Amino acid sequence: MSVTDKPTGSLRHRLYQGETNFRFISLWRRWFLISGVVILIGILSLVFQGLNFGIDFEGGTSWEVTAPGVSVEATRDALGPTGQGDAQVQILGGRRLLVEAAPTGPEEQAKVTAALAKLAKTSASNVAIKSVGPSWGGEVTSKAQRALVFFFLAIALYISLRFEWKMAVAALAAVVHDILVTVGVYSLSGFEVTPATVIAFLTILGFSLYDTIVVFDKVDENTKGLAASGRLTYADTVNLSMNQVLMRSLNTSLVAILPILSVLVIGAGVLGAATLKDFGLALLIGLLTGAYSSIYVAAPVLALLKEREPRYRAIRQRLDARGGVGRGAVLTPAAAMAASGGMDGAGLGAEVPAGEARAPKAPTPPRPRQQSNRGAPRPRKRGRRR
Repeated sequence: MSVTDKPTGSLRHRLYQGETNFRFISLWRRWFLISGVVILIGILSLVFQGLNFGIDFEGGTSWEVTAPGVSVEATRDALGPTGQGDAQVQILGGRRLLVEAAPTGPEEQAKVTAALAKLAKTSASNVAIKSVGPSWGGEVTSKAQRALVFFFLAIALYISLRFEWKMAVAALAAVVHDILVTVGVYSLSGFEVTPATVIAFLTILGFSLYDTIVVFDKVDENTKGLAASGRLTYADTVNLSMNQVLMRSLNTSLVAILPILSVLVIGAGVLGAATLKDFGLALLIGLLTGAYSSIYVAAPVLALLKEREPRYRAIRQRLDARGGVGRGAVLTPAAAMAASGGMDGAGLGAEVPAGEARAPKAPTPPRPRQQSNRGAPRPRKRGRRR
């Protein structure tokens, strides 16, 4: 199929057949505007509302007891005389009752424990109590910050050695985007931030980076032909690479999201595991933002940085002057494979002019074989007869 042909068939068919030609890079202003609005809303929420930190960070006391059939309203009524009527109450799995409050003294803890034991119709010894000081939460926060800084340094060093520093800048921009979006969502929604949230938060950064590396590896592969011939701009090469790995990125994200949904629905919703809810929720938000940032943040940032180099700026100017760029046509992965002889786009820049896919070269017919006169009888020379 020529790049100028309009793709036909459903989106699923085009994705699996390599016939997509989405213009990711040319719409970079739109993607940056969407991300900027989301991040700005999250920052405003952080300034005016903040985060809902759990007792592990702010310190406090929690009580947990088995109380089947007890509602949140009944629990608050029972805790009213103890002075903890405004405590946070959760029903875990329909059986476990969890109450969290600010730091309390021994007398208040005993009153709350007795009230919960009476409500659950059990003894006070069956009520589990946990007290956490605010210093422990500060220690967890400082360790998470140090781990984040080390992660940034390690990633920047690896990508700079594996590819180049501009790819490292683009990858870190996508990671920072994921952090800001995730924190903003937690601030807007009021979800509780726990140590499990921090662990999941650090985990999703690795997934976001993995998806970005997949895109960059394909860009690096296609750029080798571009550097040799200069027949595609760097933005066109990045756009082609993203269309080539689009189906892989979608499948990877879908396979990763399905188990997380199982954790949230079965683990947290049915079994009542609060820790799984905190862990799974952060993973779900991070996976969605990571899949978005690898395509709509990292790749456009890389294209903008590389297009500023004199070599690629000269290529774009030369192709613009020849009319090879900006005609609205985007090379599809299938056309790239056909033009490069099934090399999956590698060395494409040396084979295909920008904006068009050339048909495979017809084989040269064999030259006719000349007959040799070796071995043929020589004609007899006629001489004088004596």
